[in-house]
Amino acid sequence: MSSSNSPRLNRRGFAFGMAGLTVTAACGNGVGNSNATAIDARVDATLNEMYTRYPNTVEIANKANGMLVMPLITEAGFIFGGGFGQGALRIQGATVDYYSAVKGTAGLQIGAQQYAHVLFFMTEDALNDFRRSTGWTAGADVGYVVDATGNTLSTTTTTLRTPVIAAIFGQAGLLFGATVEGIKYTRIIP
Repeated sequence: MSSSNSPRLNRRGFAFGMAGLTVTAACGNGVGNSNATAIDARVDATLNEMYTRYPNTVEIANKANGMLVMPLITEAGFIFGGGFGQGALRIQGATVDYYSAVKGTAGLQIGAQQYAHVLFFMTEDALNDFRRSTGWTAGADVGYVVDATGNTLSTTTTTLRTPVIAAIFGQAGLLFGATVEGIKYTRIIP
């Protein structure tokens, strides 16, 4: 094999490796398993982990009108990327609906990551807007109480007045800077 072909094979091999990593990462994400019982079990485990690791989220949960719990979002990308996950909307501790989360990205990115997140709907209007939409997309106006690095942010009165608050945690992988911005949530029937 000549040295001029070697870089091309290496890039191609890397691209195929990233595609395989994407498929492998998605396999552990519940993709293809939309069983409501399995989703609820993952939601319970995610909430227990969040409350244990980030005690400040207990107060927020108690004040929230509802919470969307996404136990595992898997993102992967090589220039273009995407993410997927499934979770449940809970109101007063009970699951009322199930949702999928889809995210598409473009730009300089290589790698994969997985993380959990919870959206706290702090006002009745924010919760109703979310539930009435056919595909709600998180915007830049979402406040954060646990950031992408897993650090707890302050829960000031100002933060608690934000209509939608996010906690992102449990991040593992090669991409950094997990955010809910741009994720589209759609109601599903498991």
